[in-house]
Amino acid sequence: MAEQYPNRTDLQNPAQKIAKSAAKGQTYGKAAEQMRAQEAVPMAKAPTDTVAMSAPTPVPGQIADLAAPTNRPNEPITTGMPFGPGAGPEIMGPPLRPEAGSNLDLAERVRAVAALYPNAALLQLLMDLEA
Repeated sequence: MAEQYPNRTDLQNPAQKIAKSAAKGQTYGKAAEQMRAQEAVPMAKAPTDTVAMSAPTPVPGQIADLAAPTNRPNEPITTGMPFGPGAGPEIMGPPLRPEAGSNLDLAERVRAVAALYPNAALLQLLMDLEA
């Protein structure tokens, strides 16, 4: 009788299971460890969802095809915005920091000090850095 994995629908059909295997050239004992792990929870074949697989993977720095179908059909269009359905701006992560030592980095630091200790010299320096 085949083992049942109630929380793994991909393993309900024994014909879909992949034979155990281990990567070659590993350090002593790692291959046996991989094989034991696959006995505990067998691997299933990759899904053949043609919709998910047909979408091209975007290349960083390249403009996406705006006429292509969406890669996230179940995600609201307002995700990432402070309004509407979907998660808000908190999912975007922390803002990117300017390169250390750059004028933008220095301007940020001067702006923080000027907020705590406002004076004409700091405000002038800030205006010069932002120009």
